[in-house]
Amino acid sequence: MTRHPELPERDRRILDVLVQAYIAQGEPVSSLWLASQGFGVSSATLRNIMAKLEDQGFVRQPHTSAGRVPTDRGYRAYVDQILSERRTARPAPQIEERLRRAGTVDDMLSHASQEISRASHQVGFAIAPAADTARLERLDFVQLDGGKILVVLVAAGGQISHKVIEPVERYAAHELQQAANYLNSEFRGHSMVDVRHAVLERLREERTLYDELMSRALRLANSTFEDMGAAPILFIQGTSLLLEEIGAEDPEATLEALRTLLRMIEEKARLVQLLDAYLNADGLTVVIGSEHATPDLRRFSVVAATYTDGSRTGAVGVIGPTRMPYSRAINAVDTLSRAINRMVSRNDI
Repeated sequence: MTRHPELPERDRRILDVLVQAYIAQGEPVSSLWLASQGFGVSSATLRNIMAKLEDQGFVRQPHTSAGRVPTDRGYRAYVDQILSERRTARPAPQIEERLRRAGTVDDMLSHASQEISRASHQVGFAIAPAADTARLERLDFVQLDGGKILVVLVAAGGQISHKVIEPVERYAAHELQQAANYLNSEFRGHSMVDVRHAVLERLREERTLYDELMSRALRLANSTFEDMGAAPILFIQGTSLLLEEIGAEDPEATLEALRTLLRMIEEKARLVQLLDAYLNADGLTVVIGSEHATPDLRRFSVVAATYTDGSRTGAVGVIGPTRMPYSRAINAVDTLSRAINRMVSRNDI
């Protein structure tokens, strides 16, 4: 079922060709040019159709003597048509093989952002699930100089994170091993956030006062988990491509909008916060320009798709100007998200 019933079939096809031409050329599309594309109607008829499309909000005329360019609503009608006609992405064994060479889930997602950027010629991103929703596979303590301790956390599926803590107490190497053995036996398979809550609860229990090994292990665990953030991790590639696309081909995107996006990419945390909304969507999502809830992204479009290992959800996608090649971006994102989904669900990484 079409989301745009007000568009007759011929008008929709004309709009599709207009959008494709503007994406490819970056210039307003004239009725004279459209008349050469085999619609079988005169340029006068096409002018009337384009005027009607403009009244309906699908196109606009930048200058009185110019042709038309798509509005965000025009892009939306075009994208909806792509989505309604597209087929399920085929497995991509070559891509999966390249991703499988990564040593960890984080490495795989970093490679995935590169793959998406290269395939779409846009900024590619991959979002790992929030660290505190991961399930603990193993925890190790490594003694460092000056009483510091390196904590290595391995989550189910291979995601690795680490931090350095500096407890008040001093620990010998064998004590750190004992503490790690105790914590692994107690909490393996639990989510990081559940481990944090359980550690705090057990530290409040009176019996820890009578079990020195348990008490010291829990204090180490408390130092490990107390600062663990809940923000997902963002991998992003292809910023230079965004500069090329907008700087050379999209004069409507203001310099200030570009600066804002580049600041968000540099800060990452702010961009993750905005993109996090797409983690709640199931499957493929395309958000175009003014459809974004935040003004900071309204000069840009996002194509994103989720993946899951059965318990946690992440996302991959692209960010680009509203005049992006949507078909290519959608295919790239869909292919990569399905590849990652297969790999993490089978624990291939």
